[in-house]
Amino acid sequence: MLSRVADSLHWMSRYIERAENVARFIDVNVHMTLDLPLGSVEQWDPLVATTGDRDVFVERYKTANRENTIQFLAFDQSNPNSIVSSLRFARENARTVRQFITLEMWEHVNKFYMMVNSSTAPLRAVESPHDFFTDIMMASQLFLGITDATMSQGEGWNFCRLGRMLERADKTSRILDVKYFMILPTVGYVGTPYDDILWGAVLRSTSAFEMYRKKHQQISPDRVVNFLVLDREFPRAIHHCVIEAEEALRAVSGTPSGTFQNQAEQRLGRVRAELDYIQVNEIIRVGLHEFLDGVQDKLNAAGQAIFDTFFALRPIDGAVAMKKGLHP
Repeated sequence: MLSRVADSLHWMSRYIERAENVARFIDVNVHMTLDLPLGSVEQWDPLVATTGDRDVFVERYKTANRENTIQFLAFDQSNPNSIVSSLRFARENARTVRQFITLEMWEHVNKFYMMVNSSTAPLRAVESPHDFFTDIMMASQLFLGITDATMSQGEGWNFCRLGRMLERADKTSRILDVKYFMILPTVGYVGTPYDDILWGAVLRSTSAFEMYRKKHQQISPDRVVNFLVLDREFPRAIHHCVIEAEEALRAVSGTPSGTFQNQAEQRLGRVRAELDYIQVNEIIRVGLHEFLDGVQDKLNAAGQAIFDTFFALRPIDGAVAMKKGLHP
């Protein structure tokens, strides 16, 4: 498979996953603000800060209120990480590899983009944010189902899975970070029933509430962290995503488990190894924010290594070119 094709498939899936997770990101804050005590001020600035786009936001909007934040994260065409920008990039990547994906995938990407880019979308997002962002999540999940049901599960499919899982792991860590480190109004709320409500909102924002309750029944911070970070079976847990990403990477390269042939496999393998053996009490001792920050940095490094290994353009070696009858 050509590197440019693999790159486009990888980023097509990654951008669609990003759109879904930004929608989840906003939705968790909507849920939390509904449960704030009377007189509390809605906190939207932490949402922008945690996405890493705060400087860009301040230049354009100044005040981080509900309307400005939703506009910036969902509809701002100049914000490359907004939902509409992510879907535009996904659609463009899908267009360039049209012959490698199915008709159903291409049609759905088009419909998904037009739904978010319509003139009525910003009004819907402000008036009925939960319904609107749920529609985005469902459209992303439908694309995943269409991909798995219609696309041959070879190299291209594995590059799609790799991008999707890396993006999902990163965004699950950020959703957790928003709750624990930034959105909780004051430390006085820790350990109160209100704190439990907020942890429940985090679980719902990752579609984890029912699966968590089946496994753990009562909500407690350490169990929620354990479930969303270290669980091997839940699809949106960071550990599960890293396992899936590494398996997709090895399926492409054919490298046996426990070994590595390139920097991408080495870096992703290290992230998995850490998650394989760390325990939740160690995470809490280090500090959840600090641990999640470290995971995000390592995932970014693995993503860069994947680009360098599979997608980056390199000059053809002169000796190899002559052997193959090519002009160097």
